Amino acid sequence: MPLLTVPAHALTTEQVESELGSDGSTGLPEAEAQRRLLAHGPNRLTDRGGTPGWWKFLLQFNNPLLITLLVVGAIKALLGHPRDALVIWSVTVINAVIGFVQESKAENAIAALAQSVRTEVEVVRGGTPQRLASEQLVPGDLVLLEAGARVPADLRLLAGRHLQLDESALTGESVAVSKGTKAVEVSALLAERIGMAYAGSFVTAGQGKGLVVATGDATEVGRISTSLQDQVDLTTPLTRKFSRFSRTLLKVILLLAGLTFLVGLARGRGAEEMFDGAVALAVGAIPEELPAIVTITLAIGVNRMARRRAIIRKLPAVETLGSTTVICTDKTGTLTQNRMTVQHLYGGGVLVAIEDLWPANRRATANGGAEQPNVALQETVLAGLLCNDARPGKREGLVGDPTETALLVAARSVGLDRQNALDRHPRRDAIPFASEQQYMATLHGSARILIKGSVEAVLQRCSRQLDAGGQPEPLQREAIEAAVAVMARRGERVLAFAIGQADPATHQLEPHHVATDLDFLGLQGMLDPPRPEAISAVAACQAAGIQVKMITGDHVETARAIARQIGIGRPFRPSGAAKQADAATEQADATAEQTDATAERMEVAAIDGRELAALTPDAIAELMDRIDVFARVAPDQKLALVQALQANGEVVAMTGDGVNDAPALKQADIGIAMGKGGTEVARQAADMLLTDDNFATIEAAVEEGRTVYLNLRKTLAFVLPVNGGASMTILLGAVLGTPLPVTALQVLWLNMICSLTMSIALAFEPIAPALMQQEPRSPDQPLLTAGLIRRLLVVSLFNWAVIFGLFLWSLERYGDLALARTMAVQGLVLAHLVYLASISQLRRALFSLPRLGWRALTAVPAVPLGMAGTLAVQWIFSQTALMNRLIGTAPLNLEQLALCALPMLLMLPVAWLGEQLDPTDGRP
Repeated sequence: MPLLTVPAHALTTEQVESELGSDGSTGLPEAEAQRRLLAHGPNRLTDRGGTPGWWKFLLQFNNPLLITLLVVGAIKALLGHPRDALVIWSVTVINAVIGFVQESKAENAIAALAQSVRTEVEVVRGGTPQRLASEQLVPGDLVLLEAGARVPADLRLLAGRHLQLDESALTGESVAVSKGTKAVEVSALLAERIGMAYAGSFVTAGQGKGLVVATGDATEVGRISTSLQDQVDLTTPLTRKFSRFSRTLLKVILLLAGLTFLVGLARGRGAEEMFDGAVALAVGAIPEELPAIVTITLAIGVNRMARRRAIIRKLPAVETLGSTTVICTDKTGTLTQNRMTVQHLYGGGVLVAIEDLWPANRRATANGGAEQPNVALQETVLAGLLCNDARPGKREGLVGDPTETALLVAARSVGLDRQNALDRHPRRDAIPFASEQQYMATLHGSARILIKGSVEAVLQRCSRQLDAGGQPEPLQREAIEAAVAVMARRGERVLAFAIGQADPATHQLEPHHVATDLDFLGLQGMLDPPRPEAISAVAACQAAGIQVKMITGDHVETARAIARQIGIGRPFRPSGAAKQADAATEQADATAEQTDATAERMEVAAIDGRELAALTPDAIAELMDRIDVFARVAPDQKLALVQALQANGEVVAMTGDGVNDAPALKQADIGIAMGKGGTEVARQAADMLLTDDNFATIEAAVEEGRTVYLNLRKTLAFVLPVNGGASMTILLGAVLGTPLPVTALQVLWLNMICSLTMSIALAFEPIAPALMQQEPRSPDQPLLTAGLIRRLLVVSLFNWAVIFGLFLWSLERYGDLALARTMAVQGLVLAHLVYLASISQLRRALFSLPRLGWRALTAVPAVPLGMAGTLAVQWIFSQTALMNRLIGTAPLNLEQLALCALPMLLMLPVAWLGEQLDPTDGRP
């Protein structure tokens, strides 16, 4: 392929086509595109790497607790205890390795999951429009652009219609730029190149097409970028809480260690001995394993959500999901199946089922002739076929928006052929649909203008309507609105259609051409049935104390009908006149009643966008708690709704898929974009993507978010009492003047090997059965709640009693200091196996053993495996000569092991008391 002789922005459209060897109408032949793909490579940026791995590893030591251990190890080395120093340093290195490995896994997982949602583009090859992954683009490809799309490569624009791009990522200009096809000077600045669309820009309005002039690293963003990959930030509000907690804990530990040293000296103990005691206390109190456990738990949460089709783009979303109090969701495709089918049509004063227009069902007149056709209905169906961007797929089926494909299917069912209709009425221009205007319009070869859109948007532009014979007559707005109400009560989405005439010399359709003086044709009502899984998911959210609100662009009655079927609203029991009204509705609305018969009837409070626009922000905030459905809502009103909910103290999750949904997605505490049907703009603004565009996935993600936080609380409840008990024992030993019950090295083993082996199992705990029956957790809830602090004190006191009691008893009975210390550690570990079972779901599984057998344990495999691993490492701790020499332990016989197991029985009432003080089973 010949290279461009001059920059693309300085070439005319004809010159660009010629130099690229491509065609502005048909694009490249498929064979040539494949050849260029081999020559130029895929259209993606080369990963130039982020933070070096060695620096990430060193950053693992940037923790005040670990820095303290490093300093303690250095002092021990200077005092002539290299073995102790080596063990202390080894523990910090092990912790750093675990953190480094898990953070790397988390970063890679998040980056890979984000990239797994492919960006597809509309491309014309060989004259055939098709959707391709953006990576398959090559120079010379003809790309079609529409509002919401991300520009996939550097393009030289060939045509544009009200085309505007957000180029802020390249130019820093926050205002969208209008684009055209004009060539500019070679020296023109990037922001002045109106005929170019650069990779990474977003289409904010209009339509256009252009030829690819550069891909991958050859694009403008590829040349100027210094870091081509979004860096994954693993910092979250929760990890920041842990950092603050660590700093506070360190101050307390250093104070206690100093106190231990001074008390020992005051009692006549040697300075070196008491320094060992202070070191042991510091090492015992520092929860070295916590940073690794937090990282691992968050990484597990991300992977679990991905398996349930929720892709986390920003890690704080994992924990924020657990605090969500309100979910604002779109209707179409999220709560419903996105499988639209036209059910009824209205035109010429008649409301009919689509089946009545099928050729096989057309009735004959009394004399045997064909029934007089309803011209208004015919024109309504034809308008739905022509004012439409959907089309047959390259291989099979239809490609396009589900609403538009439903219109094509309806037209085909009544005998209309798409290609034949386009041959008779070729499209000359179009005004694409935009959510602000709520309509789409097309101009055809006969100067015919067709418009489709919301009933309100179309009716306000009409002054007449076609009667059944095809003749203009005065607009009968009341009759039209009555037909809309009947369709909407059935849960149908209603589109209106109108026709107008332009000057034959008109070649470009402008908004003023469709502003007034149109003739109303008719209505098409289509049904998108609710997703069965969405019904149960909404019920689960409501049981969990989460409000679900529907925000949609549909007619208020349509939205209310779907909300009833799904369960959004409040249950009610009609009586008296209401029952009579329901009976009348049942006769006119059999379809909706059949659906209602399978679900509890709901009272749904709804408001539409016009009413909303008349309210002040304070008034909106005041009514938010009472309204279930917001219909005919414009994108900018979504932002106002999110702000109103947040002003009321709610934690808001908001779904969105359009260009103008981005501000609301950014404002929401959790912005949720559609992975299948959403625009690239919405995806970039969101915290989470749904790969199946399903509301049930949001409920699943909330459940997983709560599980992450619950498992972290369990970890705190398990780990901190071990540290508290060990440090209290050493402090008391200094006060009473007894030998240290445990050495610094033994405490390190207890914390990093034994405790980590058990506590890591809690990160893998499955979802608790009662989790979605609890109220949402407040985001302001402290890391250590009052209940958790009470639990920690009770279990820490028990741990102190076990260590100190077993140590003194063993020392008096056997007279062996190493043996006494070994029994104290083993007794604590065995007691903690019982404690682990009590705060995990293993407890429920054990109670299910008589009924389910060993299958009960398969639901919670991590905890039994953690216990087995703990027993294995504790056998190594006491029964191997290497560990006996390294950390001062002694081998135990069967009698001594049995004595160490006695605290397991004593732990049972202590664990029960801790559960009463601070329940952990299923509380978010």
